[in-house]
Amino acid sequence: MQATEIKTRLKSLIEKASTVDRNLARRLDELNRWIKNVKPGLLTAKPLVSLFLLQIIQDADTWLILQSMPSENEQQAALNALSPALRYWYSSLFPKWLHENDPKFYLWRQKLMAGEFGQKDDTLILSVISEIQKRNGNIVRRYIADLSMATDIIVSGNQEKPLCVQLTSLSDEHSQYKSDEWEATLRFWAIDRGIFLSYNPAANNYVNQIVNVILYNSNNLPNTIYLKFNL
Repeated sequence: MQATEIKTRLKSLIEKASTVDRNLARRLDELNRWIKNVKPGLLTAKPLVSLFLLQIIQDADTWLILQSMPSENEQQAALNALSPALRYWYSSLFPKWLHENDPKFYLWRQKLMAGEFGQKDDTLILSVISEIQKRNGNIVRRYIADLSMATDIIVSGNQEKPLCVQLTSLSDEHSQYKSDEWEATLRFWAIDRGIFLSYNPAANNYVNQIVNVILYNSNNLPNTIYLKFNL
């Protein structure tokens, strides 16, 4: 989708959402005003901004379909047809983001537009995702979850219970501060359960170690528990 199409699609979704879910319309309008004066060429030159907006458009489309269903039973049946991680996103975290105040929203929009949002763990996260999928786990990855909810990925294993996961390198000098902020953020959003996993990229087979910890805790960690690991 080109930059001009993204802007057009956002405006269309705002109009549709205004009669279905005013909270969604409000969020989309905030984003529309955020990019309103950004020229299409400049928007195209900011791939992370475009990817974020495409995720929002996809989620808004899905949310409007769910909200437009004639009965709660049909809506629930549609949610049940989704993977457990995706079901958790649409039944819990995404609606919370729509309805609640997001204290980080304005700040990370600025950073995203300025190109200050780094993805230094991106290669690792992609490797972890690939390995989890090989083991029949399922995953959701969203910029909103990452930037607002301190969650790199949402994972569910064979017990189909979603787990919010934050990954960081042990070499990060701010890891203690990050882990404290992570727990405070998960509590703020009333996230069911999560793990903060510090890894050592110099260790042998560290991707498999990470995946083992994630899947074990996805299957076994009780609700309202937030654990921190150093690998």
